[in-house]
Amino acid sequence: MVGSLWSGTEHLPGIQQILAAFWELANNGVLLRYTVASLFRVTVGFYLAVLLAVPLGLLLGRQALIHQCTNPVIQFLRPISPLAWIPFAMLWFGIGDKPALFIIFIASFFPMLISTVKAAASIHPMYFQVAANLQFSVWESVYYVILPACLPGIVLALRVTLGVSWMVVVAAEMIAVKSGLGYLIIDARNALRLDYVVVAMITIGVIGLLLDYFMTKLEGMEAVRWRLEQK
Repeated sequence: MVGSLWSGTEHLPGIQQILAAFWELANNGVLLRYTVASLFRVTVGFYLAVLLAVPLGLLLGRQALIHQCTNPVIQFLRPISPLAWIPFAMLWFGIGDKPALFIIFIASFFPMLISTVKAAASIHPMYFQVAANLQFSVWESVYYVILPACLPGIVLALRVTLGVSWMVVVAAEMIAVKSGLGYLIIDARNALRLDYVVVAMITIGVIGLLLDYFMTKLEGMEAVRWRLEQK
């Protein structure tokens, strides 16, 4: 049994094969290059979604009439899997980074939007009464009241959404691009290099764990700051 785990079987590479494949991919620079490509796509698609979803979520959360008008459209589009958009993304943007970025954007946008709307809508009215007494302008109310009150919920949504983005980029890279960890998996599968596939899977898991760790730290720092401000 131990020998089988070390040397592998016909259908599953062993530890020895995986370590050798990891060394080969790391030594020739492929693993680093493809990892950087995947992280770049996640970063760009994720930040584009955040830059659009957070302001829109704050608006919808504080403007009930606009929210009621747009919510049916949002709830119609939200359940559609981001992977269902792949054929349209390839038709609209061709082959390359753009369709992958679009898929990541779609996967990140709706969870971020829904969480921001919920956070903005749940702000206690007392804060706005204080802002009115202080004669805050609209932008002052946004900066000093809405954003601080929504920040804990937004940070939590960032953590969840980043994890979703990291999962989706792998699927997008299997179809639309010629680099990245997702492409490495599909290319290795076609070449029957299951050891490469396992290396890519382990790399994806480790990076996902690190991303979640950093976002958890950010969430914890924000929670501490929020409690201090409440006191």
